[in-house]
Amino acid sequence: MTATVQLTTDQLLTTTRAVRKRLDFDRPVPMTVIRECLEIALQAPTGSNAQGWQWMVVTDQGKREALADLYRQAWAVYPSMDASAHRVHSGDPSMTAVQEKVVSSAEYLAENIHRPPVLLIPCIAGRVEGIPAPFGVVAQASIYGSILPAAWSFMLAARTRGLGTAWTTLHLMHEEKAAGILGIPYKEITQVAMIPVAYTKGTDFKAGPRKPLDPILHVNNW
Repeated sequence: MTATVQLTTDQLLTTTRAVRKRLDFDRPVPMTVIRECLEIALQAPTGSNAQGWQWMVVTDQGKREALADLYRQAWAVYPSMDASAHRVHSGDPSMTAVQEKVVSSAEYLAENIHRPPVLLIPCIAGRVEGIPAPFGVVAQASIYGSILPAAWSFMLAARTRGLGTAWTTLHLMHEEKAAGILGIPYKEITQVAMIPVAYTKGTDFKAGPRKPLDPILHVNNW
């Protein structure tokens, strides 16, 4: 088993960053390493033990470039969205410096999203669009809760093997087109992210800046 970074559990959980500018685009990533990480991912919890996950590993250059084109089309409108990194903390001057770094990093990835040797698209069986509340809420929590833990396990396993990852979702603005590029049965399978995977330039990642716990902690009442 490949292992290059020795970390305690707490170090692993607090230093697995969204890596963009420190991805090594020129170093190949063996499929054996991707498989190791995915085998670990398959041990994550899944609703009703359905194990409805599917994993699309994209290494073909032409398909990576086609997905990158969709990503950049979405990126063109992203800055105007209220939840974008450009706007999300606009009313909090204490976050300005951090967000400027986040935006710069995200812009770099958008420009280079075709370059990581692997793009991983976690998928899950089923679709939840159009399901009315309250069943829609349950369905969404169940379907995403059955794939996101596994995807995060993949990212943690990748970190221990010297790989960097970043959770991206912008290509989902064009999910059906992406499904066409990759042959994914769109009406049956939901894509949940597109994760660039590459070896990192150095492995000395640190914990990210976060706001204090107390203002967001609620015990028994909001």
